[in-house]
Amino acid sequence: MARYIDGFVLPVPRDRLDDYKRVAEAAAGIWKKYGATDYWECVGDDLTTDCTRSFTDIANAAEGETVIFAWAVFESREARDAANEKIMADPQMAELGNTVNSMVDFKRMAHGGFRELVHG
Repeated sequence: MARYIDGFVLPVPRDRLDDYKRVAEAAAGIWKKYGATDYWECVGDDLTTDCTRSFTDIANAAEGETVIFAWAVFESREARDAANEKIMADPQMAELGNTVNSMVDFKRMAHGGFRELVHG
């Protein structure tokens, strides 16, 4: 069975990257505790392009912000759905939410679930 991926794109203030990293490290543990087989959070490094829309444009990142591109891998959509229920009910997530809410504008965050098409 093909794996299932939750993907995220969000703007984060550059001067809060250390704070965001601490939250992301804790989040990785929570996601893996509930079934993610892999978890990635990556910070934008080369976001300018002339041939397509950039992640900066998609996230509507402002001056002083960069873009986080993240994903969690699950064995299946069913495993992802079950994990997300547990993740959202985890008390540690509420604590992390307070920190994240102070630095992330969720109206500019994109999220979606993806079926695996090709994995090389």
